[in-house]
Formats: sequence, structure tokens, C-alpha cells
Amino acid sequence: MDQLSGAHSQGVKAIGYIPNEDRPAFKMAIHEFAGRWYLYCAHFWHSGWSIIDITDPTAPRFVRFIEGPPNTWTLQVQIADGLMITSMEKIPDGWGGDPNGEYGEGFYIWSLKDPENPSLLGHYKTGGSGTHRNFYDGGKYVHTTALPEGYDGHIYVIVDISDPANPKEVSRWWRPGQWLAGGEPGVPFGTLLHGGAFVKGDRAYLPYSAGGFVILDISNITRPTMVSDLPFSPPFQAFIAVHTAIPLLSKPLVIVNSEAIAEQGDEDLGYAGIVDISNEKSPRLISLFPQPTPPADLNVENFYQRPGRFGPHNQHQWQSQQVLFFDESKVFLTYFNAGLRVYDISDPRTPREIAYYIPPDPEQRLGPLPNTGLVTQSEDVLVDARGNIFVSDKNRGVCILRLTD
Repeated sequence: MDQLSGAHSQGVKAIGYIPNEDRPAFKMAIHEFAGRWYLYCAHFWHSGWSIIDITDPTAPRFVRFIEGPPNTWTLQVQIADGLMITSMEKIPDGWGGDPNGEYGEGFYIWSLKDPENPSLLGHYKTGGSGTHRNFYDGGKYVHTTALPEGYDGHIYVIVDISDPANPKEVSRWWRPGQWLAGGEPGVPFGTLLHGGAFVKGDRAYLPYSAGGFVILDISNITRPTMVSDLPFSPPFQAFIAVHTAIPLLSKPLVIVNSEAIAEQGDEDLGYAGIVDISNEKSPRLISLFPQPTPPADLNVENFYQRPGRFGPHNQHQWQSQQVLFFDESKVFLTYFNAGLRVYDISDPRTPREIAYYIPPDPEQRLGPLPNTGLVTQSEDVLVDARGNIFVSDKNRGVCILRLTD
């Protein structure tokens, strides 16, 4: 907890901290087994996955680190139906990898029958650079953000894992122009599925970056077809213009956001907002979240004046998992150097910020980024069904928080 002294917060308190043996986590997943709760962390600067017993969130117990393939990004982990899906991909230039070295790609399928010792069941390969952010809420299909050979940017690929030892591609969908190997001409900068697709019934909601927010009909799982799309760039930033798209269950609304990329705001504006899909053939943006403002004792007029990235990144995603927090009136969203922000969207026309938590800046650099100074860069947020909030960072362990109300 000494790691969290000096935080700035309102409506949120710190209750625990996971050092993760100095391996900063990125995406996270939670699994409950026989009354014990476990956090599984994918990593930024290390290939592999960590397991932490969080049964008592005030005293987390580090269980083990599982080595991944060398020279590989292992950024995402998804858990449902006792299975764990872990992504693997080639490390982009500037993120610490060897561009000419071998790497792992696709995703692994693990059994969590022994939650502290996952057993590997199968491996899906894209035949290209791997998968980035996937979606798995149980059952036989993994909805992947994949980069097979011959494509300009990631595309949507559905994979059948009913036989985990022999996963099979069912279908794929891409924006026209992406299939270079098929003679297509290419696409505007940033047109790629950043993912993951969020599946609700027979619809898949795709955050297609500069390709906009896309709704697909997947009632025929072998032939996805586009229902509609909603462009976001311009006026918003082109690269990862739509990072996440989460549909609500109770209302015809989708929570969307971009991802800040350039440090200190050297790009077009990012955003978080709400899209009305009551007419799914004509989605429309109906509101934007308020921009976070810094507390007075940070001594800056706005967060762009701090080092690192400022802007939205990851939302807490329930994904039909009973171990995760479900309340469609609240949005938990990381904002890089502005930490965690919590919003009330009871009135979808007027989202309002109700709480925030900005961890103290790290004292030790554990990875090559950010470039402009060592500052907190809150990455992912996951909230368990007990109300414990887990926030990862580029250069520190995982903060464990709770709302004070």
C-alpha cells in the first residue's frame, strides 16, 4: 500500500496492491473456483501471464507467472466456462521487441480445472501476426481481432473451439480494401478492427478504429453481414478512433470510446460517448462524457500538460460473467495519466463523472514508455462482483480500489 501513498481521489479508496514481481499487467480477467477468487493478468513488457489469489483483496497472494513465447505480445486474457483464452501477437516497432525474431501468434486455450495451474488445451494460429483483443463469453466461439497474412490491418475472425485441440476458423469479415493479397487497394490510415468485437445475441458490435463503429448480423455465423456503421474520424483522431464498443442489455445504447495514442495530446481530440441504436440501421451519437479536469494540487491546467498519454482507453466489461460487476448505470473507464474515471449514465443524454482515482506517479521505469516522462498511465480496469476495482498501469503493479459510496 506504500506504493499508493500520494494518490489523488474522489469517491474511491485504495484497499490493496499487487506488485506482480515488477511485471506490469495489461488486460485482466477474474475466475472464481471453490470459494476462492483469482485474478489473471496479461502483461505489457513480459511475455506470459500471472495468477494472483484475490480472495482477500486487502491481502492478495501472488501464485505464479507462466512464461509465454519469447519476443511476443501477450496482452489480453479472457475467461468464461472454465476456459482461459490468451492472445499472442508480433510486437509492433517501438515496443521493445525484435522485429526480425520469431514470435508466438494466435491464441492459446487453457483449462482452469486447477485454477493455480492452468493446462494448455490448444492453440489457434492466424497464419500471420496473431490476435490482439479477443472476445469470449463462453460456448464454442471465440470472436477474434486477427491479423492473418495478406491483410492491411486487423480483421474480424470467428473461431470454433468446441474441440480445443483443433480450433477451426468459421468465418471472417473485413472492411473492403483490407485484403491486399486478394487484390484490394488498401484502406485509409487506421482502418482496422482494434477489438474486441462485443457480441449480443445475433449482433456483433465492432470498434473498427478509423473504420468507425460497425454493427454486424451474425445470425449466420458463417457469413457475417454489415447492418450499419457510424464514422468517428474525422472529426476525432484517426488511429483507434473507435477502441471499444459495449452494448447495454437494458437499453438500445452502446458505450463507445477512442484510445489516446500521442503523448501530451499531439493528435486530434479523443472522446467517450453514447450511441443510440434504437434504429440499428442508422446509429447516432447522442452524448459525450465530460472531459476530466485535474485537481488543483497537481499544478496543471489540464492533463495534456502532464507527461504521457491523456485520454480514454479501456472500459470495464461485464461480458455475461457472474464473477464481474454488473450495473448499467455506471461506466468505469481508464484515462491514462488521469487515472480511473467513473461515470453515471442513468441519464444517457447527460453522462456525469461521479468518482476518480489517480495513482501516484511510478518511481521505477519498468518499460520503454511513456517517452515524455515517467507518469501514471492507467491501462485496464476490471471490477469484480464484490465491488473490488482492479486497475493496471504501464510501470507499476495493479491497484485494488473500491467506491466509497
